[in-house]
Amino acid sequence: MQLLLDYLTVFAAIYGIMLAVYFATGLVMTAINARHPDRRIQKHRDGMKRVKTEIKASISALATSSVLLSAGYFAQTQGWTLFEPLPLSWWSFPLMFVVCLVLFDAWFYWGHRLLHLPAFYKWHVPHHRSIAPTVWSNDSSTTIDTLIEHGFYLVVWFVLPAPALSVFALRLFDQISGMVGHSGFEYFASKSSRWPSPMICTTFHDLHHSQFDYNYGNFFSFWDRVCGTVHPKYDHLVQTMEGSGQIPDTEDMKPAKTSG
Repeated sequence: MQLLLDYLTVFAAIYGIMLAVYFATGLVMTAINARHPDRRIQKHRDGMKRVKTEIKASISALATSSVLLSAGYFAQTQGWTLFEPLPLSWWSFPLMFVVCLVLFDAWFYWGHRLLHLPAFYKWHVPHHRSIAPTVWSNDSSTTIDTLIEHGFYLVVWFVLPAPALSVFALRLFDQISGMVGHSGFEYFASKSSRWPSPMICTTFHDLHHSQFDYNYGNFFSFWDRVCGTVHPKYDHLVQTMEGSGQIPDTEDMKPAKTSG
């Protein structure tokens, strides 16, 4: 019983922090976007009509994600993992953060591709009802969707000697960058977010929501480029934005698929 109570304390702390980060990031980005309407990517769609639905679904999905993260961390503290974590140091923290970052991006890409298969798409389609994503829609997912895409946050503790702070830092970075990436407003288009750089900007994932069949990656475009799933106009769009400073209207692109 004490072990269960100890775990529930860890879960409650992590879930509380995730909710605080979710709402803080959402409110800050909403305020910034309101001051820069010219940065909207999909100029003919208003994603804010779905905000209440997105927030409700996100509260549930963040609970699922927090179960995964807290269960893995708790297992590490109990010595149930394959390896003892490396002692936290000036080199172990950034090293394992980068290792986890790269591995999670691969996990997310292939899990995301899996969710787009007909047999699994029914669990992913609620997320894609946000054709014009908002900062609030990043976590608007079903339980199965979250288990597949965020299962990494349970598994990683068992197979890598990662200091806890490295994994927690990755989860925090993933949460904030994911919400910015779903915000529907572009602020980061530059040479660093197009070929030959593996980095991406908000337009990358926004195109996934409006065009459906492209851009499955999370942090990088690497797997999309290797597998031929990067949007054919993505690099051109970024180059146009960085040259003109204007966000081009993407209404002329292929209509989004909304059936699943």
